[in-house]
Amino acid sequence: MKMIHKIPFSELNIWDVKSFFHQADVFSDKHPIVLFGEFLSKPQIEKIKIEDSGEYKILGARSYGKGVFVNRIVKGSTLKMRTYQQAKENHLFWCKVDTKNGAFGIITEDLADGVGSSNMTFAKIETDKANPEYVQLLFGSNKVNQYMDGYVSGTTNRKYIKPDQLRDEIKIPLPLLKEQNRIVANYNERIKLASSQEKQSNQLEKDIEQYISKILGLEPLQEKEYKKGLQFISLKNLDRWDVLAKDLRILNGLNTSKYDLKKIGNVFNFPSKSWKKKQYKESSFRYIELGAIDENFGVTKVKEIELKNAPSRATQQVSKGDLIIGTTRPYLKRFAIIEEKNDQDICSSGFSVIEPNEKYDLNYLKEFLMSYYGIEQLKNRMTGGTYPAITNTELKEILIPFPNPSIQKEIGKQIRDLKQEIRDLKTASEQNRNLAIKEFEQEIFKD
Repeated sequence: MKMIHKIPFSELNIWDVKSFFHQADVFSDKHPIVLFGEFLSKPQIEKIKIEDSGEYKILGARSYGKGVFVNRIVKGSTLKMRTYQQAKENHLFWCKVDTKNGAFGIITEDLADGVGSSNMTFAKIETDKANPEYVQLLFGSNKVNQYMDGYVSGTTNRKYIKPDQLRDEIKIPLPLLKEQNRIVANYNERIKLASSQEKQSNQLEKDIEQYISKILGLEPLQEKEYKKGLQFISLKNLDRWDVLAKDLRILNGLNTSKYDLKKIGNVFNFPSKSWKKKQYKESSFRYIELGAIDENFGVTKVKEIELKNAPSRATQQVSKGDLIIGTTRPYLKRFAIIEEKNDQDICSSGFSVIEPNEKYDLNYLKEFLMSYYGIEQLKNRMTGGTYPAITNTELKEILIPFPNPSIQKEIGKQIRDLKQEIRDLKTASEQNRNLAIKEFEQEIFKD
């Protein structure tokens, strides 16, 4: 182990040996390590007087390098503080009383008409030395944030780095401008690819909606699209009298279906699969809670819980092939078909459980419930304020167009194939976003 470290006196700008070794342990020696003051300078900030009749964009800086944003747009008459600082493009911007977790951002061209309060501060980026996008990337790195947080001081709720301290005490890797541009370009290329993959997945989700409407002969409906004037509904499909215009829109749309409408409760069984902790013989169990369901990936997070710590909502045992439907805020689409790996797991009482049968396809039911027609019906039958939910009784009343079994299976398979594409695209997009920051960190950190 090397016990003695040498540093040229010219590089020891402060008598803080801990700080020097901190940066030496963190950053790669591929690029120069310089003070922020090498590329940041004190700016000339214009102060503006607030006018009551004026409208102002009040800026803030998000944590973890997520950049500057418009915190709110307000009339001057609502502001108690009467003097604000005018933002300028390519300035570093942060809150001088709260700078933990990378809460720094760059003023971009579209934000240069915003203003900052006296709690905020600016530093001018010398663009002949530093690419502002590279500086923003620094604050988007968790490793940089951890490094920077080693310099913050203050109380729990007010941790900060003083402007002079940032410029004169803290060092950061600063490649040559040409290298910065290359690093930024590589990062942006990854992000561009990830964004393209997200757009493709979003389009496939729209394609699924259109496919369902077309194959079932349903009138395509868009959110917040309402028909004006007098509307009619078949009495046989009216099971409640408190029908609103949006309910009629859904019911009339369903009536355009080529296939008979049936209530879920008339074709599927909602079994009682109660699980009793006292009768369970194992010391722990696998628990599926509402947050364990992803609308594209199904059951993704199963907790192994000791029996003695069983939550009160752990009340149901599920079997392979069951459909579980999250009944609290059903519009979140926490629906999943139980696979082999989750057979006999325990799930929350926040799910309704539906058994498979030979005549009707549960995959088809799941996909229809996740479509616009399904979700709108679920939302219309929710009750409760803070935690809106649908009861089993109301869930059984949901109307579903049922083609013959072979068409149900065809629809279910077609949508599963499209959703596999969506899953692949979302996975690739997330990987590219993670890889973008990983490749950036590999440029400036030690292995």
